[in-house]
Amino acid sequence: MRIGDLEFGDRPLFLAPMEDVSDPPFRILCKRYGADMLYTEFVSSSGLLHDVEGSHQKLEIFNEERPIGIQVWGGEIDEVRRATPMVDAVNPDVIDINFGCPVRKVVSKDGGAGILRCVPKMEKITEAVIEEASRPVTVKTRLGWDEDSIQIVDVARMLEDVGIAALTVHARTREQQYKGEARWKWLRKIKEEGVRDIPLVGNGDGLDPERIDKMFDETGVDAVMIGRGAIGNPWIFRDARVYMETGDIPPPPSWEERVQVVAEHLSMKCEWLGERTGVLEMRKNYSGYFKGFRNASKLRHQLMQPESKEGVLDVMLNFKPDAPDIQIPAARLPDRPTKTKKASLPSGDGAPASTKVDAAAAGLPTSD
Repeated sequence: MRIGDLEFGDRPLFLAPMEDVSDPPFRILCKRYGADMLYTEFVSSSGLLHDVEGSHQKLEIFNEERPIGIQVWGGEIDEVRRATPMVDAVNPDVIDINFGCPVRKVVSKDGGAGILRCVPKMEKITEAVIEEASRPVTVKTRLGWDEDSIQIVDVARMLEDVGIAALTVHARTREQQYKGEARWKWLRKIKEEGVRDIPLVGNGDGLDPERIDKMFDETGVDAVMIGRGAIGNPWIFRDARVYMETGDIPPPPSWEERVQVVAEHLSMKCEWLGERTGVLEMRKNYSGYFKGFRNASKLRHQLMQPESKEGVLDVMLNFKPDAPDIQIPAARLPDRPTKTKKASLPSGDGAPASTKVDAAAAGLPTSD
């Protein structure tokens, strides 16, 4: 498979561009575990032009990540045209246009999947990026706006004729968001009747090695782009590669390896975003990282509490995943005496020994 001058081996695996997920710390980990191509979070062309906070930071890439594509979005032709040289100047391997994001605040501006309501404008935006870019331009899109407006085969032909170097299709409509099953039959149709000389990258429901392999087999796509399946699970690239080559899935990472990777991810995220923001944004990853371990829900709850990096690390390093659940006995008074004589209130230094409640044994807090 080839995108411009980039050569890939058989059945390459790409990391999807995901907002608040696909930042350098996460991309570096995915690269380590076998991602063949990385994409940045999507950056707003308007944000670049108006110097919106955080927009230019999304353009920062590292040599360790290559090959890498920067994804840009925008619904105004002139804005996208003027922003493209800014993206081009940081020397990504590819510039990718986001015609697939289903989020309302994006589609309301004809960005992302919103452009699928106006294919002629989609064509003009693509032409504008290609004219201003000095490197390959690719597109990521969806099947259509809704069930009644799917024209992805014609759209694929149009985009190839305009000059894109590769096409990625998420096999759902915008109306579906991420609900229901991705419809891979459309990927097969696009491959057979849409694109001719450019690669087709499949996206949607590549959540585990078996389904990734199945997508290749059933659709004939040239590459698979992995999104949600990689969140908290950078090992999916390694596992999918091993499965496709041997038919076996490697054993899951040990507890020690998971803690080490989470600690590294957290440290890099804090360095990238600042400690407080890094700690808060890291929280969305814990569910994936510790899925399947005993007491995982308890650990996730504890990891949501600290607001410092050291606090999070302290929780992880002192957590014992195989420890039995702690059982706290219900605090209760002792049974009433069987004698008919009325019980007397304690006097002096307290109740008789036989009626005292052992606070520690009952699970009640004890005073100093």
